[in-house]
Amino acid sequence: MSLPAALLENALDWRRQLHQHPELGYQEQQTSELVAKVLTDAGLQVFRGLAGTGVIGTLENGPGPVIGLRADMDALPITEKGAPQWKSQKAGVMHACGHDGHTSILLAAACQLAATRNFSGTIHFIFQPAEENLGGARKMVEEGLFQRFPMDAVYAMHNWPGMPVGTLAVNPDAMMASLDSFEITLHGKSCHAAMPESGADPMVVAAELILALQTIPSRRLSPLASAVVSVTQIHGGEAINVIPEQIVLRGTVRCLQTDVRNRVRGLIEDFVTTLPRPFGVSGEIHWYPGYPVTANHAEQAEQVRAVAVDVLGESQVHWQVNPSMASEDFACMMEACPGAYFWLGADGATPSAPLHNAHYDFNDELLPIGITFWQRLVESVLAKA
Repeated sequence: MSLPAALLENALDWRRQLHQHPELGYQEQQTSELVAKVLTDAGLQVFRGLAGTGVIGTLENGPGPVIGLRADMDALPITEKGAPQWKSQKAGVMHACGHDGHTSILLAAACQLAATRNFSGTIHFIFQPAEENLGGARKMVEEGLFQRFPMDAVYAMHNWPGMPVGTLAVNPDAMMASLDSFEITLHGKSCHAAMPESGADPMVVAAELILALQTIPSRRLSPLASAVVSVTQIHGGEAINVIPEQIVLRGTVRCLQTDVRNRVRGLIEDFVTTLPRPFGVSGEIHWYPGYPVTANHAEQAEQVRAVAVDVLGESQVHWQVNPSMASEDFACMMEACPGAYFWLGADGATPSAPLHNAHYDFNDELLPIGITFWQRLVESVLAKA
C-alpha cells in the first residue's frame, strides 16, 4: 500500500515543525492548534478542551464498531544537544521522546482515512496532553473521555530505540510497568555530632532503610515477580557538626503485576514504621499513586499482531517480548476501555539515542510505517461487511 507523496511531505513538515516548537504538558497550545486545524481541514468533527489542551477528531463512515487511536503531544524539560536543522527553538524544552512523531503519524493517518474511507464504523483520534509524568490520560478519562466518546477499543503506539525500523513488538499482557512515587520522612532528635548519644540520628536510619528496601525485590518477592524500588533523593542536615532533626527520602516503585504493586507498597510501609523504632526515630510515608501497569487486552493485542504480520512480515513482529520497567499513562485509558499498546522499532542505519536523551531525535523513516499501520489496523478492525 503506497501513501500519497503530498501526505508524507505534510507529515514530515508537521513532525519537524512540532520538534522546533515543543511544549510541556498542559501547555500544548500551538500543538493543539495545529492538530485541530489539520483535522478540521480533513473534514473531521473536532472537539477541544478535554484535559485542557486535548483534541479529539471524530471520523464516522457508516455503521460499525467505534475505536480510538491515541497520540501523545507533550515535550520534556530537556535542553537539546543534537543539531538537526529543526532543532528546538525553545530553551530547555525538547521532544526527547518522539511525541512529535506520534502526533504527526496520527494526523496523517486521520487525513488518509478521511480520504479513503475503506472502513465501516467510527474512529476517534485522541491527541493527549501531558503524558510525561503529569497524567494527561488519567485526566482525560476523569473528564469523561469514554462517556462523551464511547469506544469498543483503544490503541496507542510508541517509537522504540533498540529495535530496528520495520519491526513491531506487542504482548497479550503487560508492556510497561506501573509507577508510584513516595516520600518518607524520618523524625529524629537533633544534637551535636560529637555527642550522638544525646540525640536520635535519622541519618543512620536513612542509610539502613535505603538498603533494607532493596531486599524487598530480592528477598520478599518471588523471583518470578517484577519490581524495582529506587530511592532517588535524600534531603536533610544543615550544619556539618549537627545531627539533623529530620531526613526526607523520595523515590519510585515500578511493578509489572498489580498484586505485586500492592504487596510492595505494604512492605515498604512496614519497613518505614518499624525499622526506625530501635534507633529512637519515627518514620512516616506519603504515597503519590502514579500510572497502573500498561497491560494489553488479549483480543486487541492479537489484532495488532495480525495486522503487523500482514504489513511488516512475520519475522519483523515480536510477540511476548520482555516488558519495559518504564511506565506509560496510556495504561489509564486501558483501565477504562479494552485496548493495546505497542512499540515500533526506531533504529535506522545508526542506532537511535535513547528516549529522554538530549541527543534523541525521532527517526522520520517511521512516518510511512506508522501511517500505514494505523490505516491497515482501522481497515481490519472496522472491516466493511
